[in-house]
Amino acid sequence: MAGNVDKVFQELEGKVKKAAEDLQRQMGKIRSGRASANLLDDIKADSYGVLTPLRGMATINVPEPRLIIVQPFDPNSLKAIEKAIQGSDLGLHPQNDGKVLRINIPDLTEERRKELVKVVSRMAEEHRVAIRQIRKDANARLKELEKNKEIPEDELHRQEKKVQEKVDAGIKKVDEIAKAKEKEILAV
Repeated sequence: MAGNVDKVFQELEGKVKKAAEDLQRQMGKIRSGRASANLLDDIKADSYGVLTPLRGMATINVPEPRLIIVQPFDPNSLKAIEKAIQGSDLGLHPQNDGKVLRINIPDLTEERRKELVKVVSRMAEEHRVAIRQIRKDANARLKELEKNKEIPEDELHRQEKKVQEKVDAGIKKVDEIAKAKEKEILAV
């Protein structure tokens, strides 16, 4: 009996945590005017005919707040990496010195900052909705346990309150992540 309830909560906590981590990872890919190695996570370059993520082809360092340095493991792949970065929708222009790529992160325009804040808000809302769906699924499983007489009705209500507390904590975490990213974007 209690094992099934524990299983519901383990799954709930895991999924809520995963939703918050996913949002954090996605926020790292949004250019905020500060250099971050995560900016290049989704970029793939041609490596001997195979599209390969940059992290698999090069070392990515952030020595200064507005500079990313990409140093390929294979110097022959430098041009392909440069082309992939230029072809991305990040608006970055790497400088090739023959050994490494230096990417200066330009300041964001006010208009672009506002667009990015909207993107952040939309992403946060998508994750809030996902967490609410997780709540719905957990409550449905608890009701199933009650229906199968594995837990009494008063225990069902107690557990539903606990589910709501976990969901509220997850949504609060999503809000904190979004607010921090918005603040980072709007900082001039």
